[in-house]
Amino acid sequence: MERFMQIFYTVRSGDSLSSIAKRFYIPLASLINSNNITAPYIIYIGQQLSMPPGVTTYAVKPGDSVYSIAQSYGIPVNLILIANGIESPYNIVPGQILTIPQGVPFYTVKPGDTLYKIAARYNVVLNGEPRPDVIIKANPGLTPSITPGMNIIIPPPPLTGPGKLAFVLNDDVNSYLGLYEPNTANLNAAAVENGGETSRIFWSPDQTRIAYIDSTGIINIIEPVTNKGAKVDQISIPGFIDWAPDNRRIVYSDEKQIKIYDVLNHTYKPINRAGASYVQWFPNGTELLYEAKDSKNISQLYRNNLEGSKEVQITKNTEWPLNNVRLSPNGKFVLYTTPGASISEIYTFELATGKISKIPGGPEAKNYYPTWSPDSTKIAYSSTQFIHGKYYSLIRFSGSKGENDSTIAIASCYSTPVTWSPDNKSIVYLSGCREDNPPVEVWSVDISRLVPVNVLSGFKFYTLDWSPAR
Repeated sequence: MERFMQIFYTVRSGDSLSSIAKRFYIPLASLINSNNITAPYIIYIGQQLSMPPGVTTYAVKPGDSVYSIAQSYGIPVNLILIANGIESPYNIVPGQILTIPQGVPFYTVKPGDTLYKIAARYNVVLNGEPRPDVIIKANPGLTPSITPGMNIIIPPPPLTGPGKLAFVLNDDVNSYLGLYEPNTANLNAAAVENGGETSRIFWSPDQTRIAYIDSTGIINIIEPVTNKGAKVDQISIPGFIDWAPDNRRIVYSDEKQIKIYDVLNHTYKPINRAGASYVQWFPNGTELLYEAKDSKNISQLYRNNLEGSKEVQITKNTEWPLNNVRLSPNGKFVLYTTPGASISEIYTFELATGKISKIPGGPEAKNYYPTWSPDSTKIAYSSTQFIHGKYYSLIRFSGSKGENDSTIAIASCYSTPVTWSPDNKSIVYLSGCREDNPPVEVWSVDISRLVPVNVLSGFKFYTLDWSPAR
């Protein structure tokens, strides 16, 4: 298990917080909070700033040189040369994509510094208390007696929160279901079959079981405490499962019928509804929501009882398919994306009024993996944008009707699944994609402070889901 250390940029003449944030496509609030800078937000030449993840590629333009690029980003030339393996005579060509480091992976101690002050300044804080011991642990041989000029690495802030974070990971040999406890940083992993990009995991409400769909569509029910598992069925990928409020039944569709499966006695009850998708429970436990085609072969949303005898069409859609359908936890809203993959916009539908609201979304209308917060007031999602020769994901969140839609972090992947902490405070996402390789990093961002936290690195990660609170 690895974690990235904080990266530091040294302020130069003419810099401002807003110009640095704009240069690396970092949310300004994130840069401010990562360094605990207060109004009037003054920075000074030579100050070291901890840099949240941003855009670290650059597409070479005619007339560019390594020196001019380094000057424009305010970083030493040798950082670009080393990051890109460029050797004398240091030639670059238009269209070439360069990696642009945000700075150096260490902090240089200044006069008056103490480990306690450094921990407080750069958010190495647990339960409200700066933790210099965490910095010492990250620097073998370091003692509390630091002196100016020393270079020390600063670990990221620790992730805190209730419940457990589950994800599917791969170490290039085997696939695992990983369970991470935020408050202890303890990671347990149990081997699973066929972990891959189309794998999906779904926690039961009481945290006692996980429904795992592997990359071939086989549904497994796993007990995290004992690592015992049982195969249930096989469905088309990517599949979707929802747990009943009673924690013992799941519902899903095999495209021919809806199945309500009891994980304790291993029996199922069918509902004859061909072509249904995204089947899920209303909070009352007595009704289901799903997407299916109407008599004109147009995608609609329906609700029905558990016998399948009282189907009611909810929407009056006229053209595009409704994808990624998600009922809000309180059962009052439904979100969906439309029309497809290349263009994907998010809408919410208020069940009581029938009012449809559009989530503003990112600049290229490529908005993926929308997910409700546990309190049903917000939606998190990733929005794809092509920046400086590479695709990135803007991690965004919005109110249930599109209010206050904004970017709070950035991931270096085309798109990434997102999940909410059970206390509604943090969003976890994947990052660290290289060319066509899958993500190798797990990150979290507190939506009130916007300080990104590297949770885990060093594996291939495919999906994730933060458990509900007990």
